[in-house]
Amino acid sequence: MDIKSTTDKLLKGDISGVVSDVKSTIKRSLSLVGVIIVTVAASIGSGLFVLPSFAAAVMGPGIWLAFLLAGIVFLPGALSKSELSSAMPVNGGAYVYLERSFGPLIGTISGLGLWASFLLKSAFALIGFSAYMYAVTNYFEITTNSTLVIMSALALITVLNIYGIKKVKAFQTPILALTTILILLICFGQLFESTFDFSRPMDGAIDVTTNDPVLVAEAAALVFVAYAGIYKAGALGGEVKDPEKNLPYGMLISLLLITLLYVIVTFIMMGSIEQEWWTNADGSPREDPIFAFVDAVASTKVGIAMALLAFLTMISGALSGLLAASRFLFAMAKDCLLPDSMSETNERFGTPHWSIILTGVAMGICILTLPVKDVAKLASGFQIMVIVALNACVIILRREDPKHAWYQPTFKSPLFPAIQIFGILAGAALVFLMGTKALIGAVAALILGFSSYKIYGEKHYNASKQTEAE
Repeated sequence: MDIKSTTDKLLKGDISGVVSDVKSTIKRSLSLVGVIIVTVAASIGSGLFVLPSFAAAVMGPGIWLAFLLAGIVFLPGALSKSELSSAMPVNGGAYVYLERSFGPLIGTISGLGLWASFLLKSAFALIGFSAYMYAVTNYFEITTNSTLVIMSALALITVLNIYGIKKVKAFQTPILALTTILILLICFGQLFESTFDFSRPMDGAIDVTTNDPVLVAEAAALVFVAYAGIYKAGALGGEVKDPEKNLPYGMLISLLLITLLYVIVTFIMMGSIEQEWWTNADGSPREDPIFAFVDAVASTKVGIAMALLAFLTMISGALSGLLAASRFLFAMAKDCLLPDSMSETNERFGTPHWSIILTGVAMGICILTLPVKDVAKLASGFQIMVIVALNACVIILRREDPKHAWYQPTFKSPLFPAIQIFGILAGAALVFLMGTKALIGAVAALILGFSSYKIYGEKHYNASKQTEAE
């Protein structure tokens, strides 16, 4: 809550405005470590447990290069968002930055597009969760209804989000730590196996890069969504302690850790097993590559233990995704671009319950209707386009213009503007390489955002600005 703004409203007799400020305030409870935990947990779920097999289906055993390339392309956007977040440490993240830079129409389009991309990422995690659940239930000869289990998991993470961010962090921390340690131990052990072949992932990357570099770019575009969790920190800007410091450092440290984890694990996975273990009998990519890997190099029992941790990690990732996605609706409602109910916070837990519930329902619809690869492509496409826009934001706001006098970031991106220009060009190239589905997703986001603004947002946004002026 902005004390000065709220005091001005009180002196003007704007009681409803004061009430709105109070009810829409969310307590700052995330430290630097908390930011890193939330972002890493939100990323590695589907990023590590589902995407490797889909990337391998595109370019073979050299997929570590695709993850590295995606991380490099993500870096300019992470630097730009770190700068923007240090100047605007509020809930809503990229939506807020784009709305302040380009106006309410672009803000509405980007806000709803971001909301869609985050919920798609979370839905993707829960879809992958079903594959690991099947491995466990099949091993113990238990018959379950996978759809019912997934919907139950979705209901659980929705409730946990309503309970509050401290509950979310408490659920994520032990799962994230145990899963990461076990994967790294198994991978470390493989380095000393006589069957491990360093040349396999190296040659796989070199051969594809030499013969068809487009495949490397296509695979990088597909796995780009694996880094989306880093942006969740910006969406939670209003809940971070000392945000001018913790937001930029949290995002950049998370990017480094996640990139190293993806590159190291996928390199070792591909060097450990000779055959194309990442495909099903019908040639389609497996949705449980970590289980397949551990089952092959260790034992089925260890694989089942890994699968149990995997689907808990997937739930954890979906938990963070729903948390961040709901904050876009919350921030847009505070700006009067969506109905006021989306900015209401629960009296007991202080969380935006209606935004959380709506996001959970939308995730359920995606899980029931969309194929796995389409979900990943749409989510990656949205994220890449947002990175392009954020890099453009920094270039615009850094210009000497009296309208931008308010822009005073405490963290400034190095190598400005070269790194932002690189991010824009590289992002545009990846979207082009993703093909028609990414473009269809972009058009859908444009139509949804434009319609929402014209039907509801424009009238209420202008009315709110007029009231503030008076």
